[in-house]
Amino acid sequence: MTHLEAFQQKLTADAALISSWQNQFYLSHFKYDDGYLLIFADEAYLLADFRYIEAAEMQAAEGFTVLRPEGGMLDAVQQLLAKRGAKSLLLEENDVTLRLEEQLQRKLPGVELLSGATALLSELRIIKNEDELSAMAAAQELTDAAFSHILTYLRPGIREIDVALELEMFMRKNGAEGLAFSTIAVSGSASSLPHGVPRDLPLENGFLTMDFGARFGGYCADMTRTVVIGKADEDMKHLYSTVLSAQQAALAAAHGGMSCKALDSVARDIIDEAGYKGCFGHSLGHGIGIDVHEAPRVSQGAGDAVLLPGHVVSCEPGIYIAGKYGCRIEDMIAVNADGSIRNFTKSPKELIEI
Repeated sequence: MTHLEAFQQKLTADAALISSWQNQFYLSHFKYDDGYLLIFADEAYLLADFRYIEAAEMQAAEGFTVLRPEGGMLDAVQQLLAKRGAKSLLLEENDVTLRLEEQLQRKLPGVELLSGATALLSELRIIKNEDELSAMAAAQELTDAAFSHILTYLRPGIREIDVALELEMFMRKNGAEGLAFSTIAVSGSASSLPHGVPRDLPLENGFLTMDFGARFGGYCADMTRTVVIGKADEDMKHLYSTVLSAQQAALAAAHGGMSCKALDSVARDIIDEAGYKGCFGHSLGHGIGIDVHEAPRVSQGAGDAVLLPGHVVSCEPGIYIAGKYGCRIEDMIAVNADGSIRNFTKSPKELIEI
């Protein structure tokens, strides 16, 4: 069953208007950000203007009729809904702006506007099929290769922004269609910032945390590795080994049907018991796919969520001591059909000193 067919089966409104590029890509296999998908239970339309129409006609998934509206996009939506006698329209609650909602209310006075398309598509997107898993495996292979490359590039005196740019250029030159997210490369005292921004400063001695990922086939990879610029003292070695032990324990414990909250606890308890309670402030992981942050969450706030076949999540414990340094190690894993775990990430994790 295609993504479009699965969505159409669950559609309870007369039609759905898909406005975010992520969900447009998920359903149509065509990436663009200035048009709409209009989907009925038995028909689907991709609305694009002159800039995209030729590419859309070549790339849109089976099941879509590609249209270039002569007037405005919303005029075409109005006409198609009227032709079908549609009385309800499902919208993406996480994407529709107040301005768009007001425009739709004016254009479609007899149509009830409903919230819920984002939640419905999130429910579908959380389970990856084999094509999606293959794209993510390829994205991670590029990411692993970039880490191998950066180890040959790192040296005292280069800037954090140079490290980030080198990672990005390597991935693009070797087949990535883009970046999964903005690259993090922070050293020394800045490594205590989980999402620190690379600085126009030479690498500081101490931990260098690099969080990066390639995008391939529309899907993301996400990996973090921490190395040491210079020599690690005993405190740094203890911190690093604690993070590594926490990750290894979580990876060993993970399986289909496991509570996401319980998996987070496996790593968190090790870090807390090693004397770093309060220094692991983010979740153990998050879903990855078209977006680098998707459902499910692997956290203490995950409620009754469990790992299911087709889930792809990160496993990324970290310890951060404000103003001093920090360390994170992250792999990307998938739950197989039999409940076992596949680790996409192949990069080494032993403590590396540069």
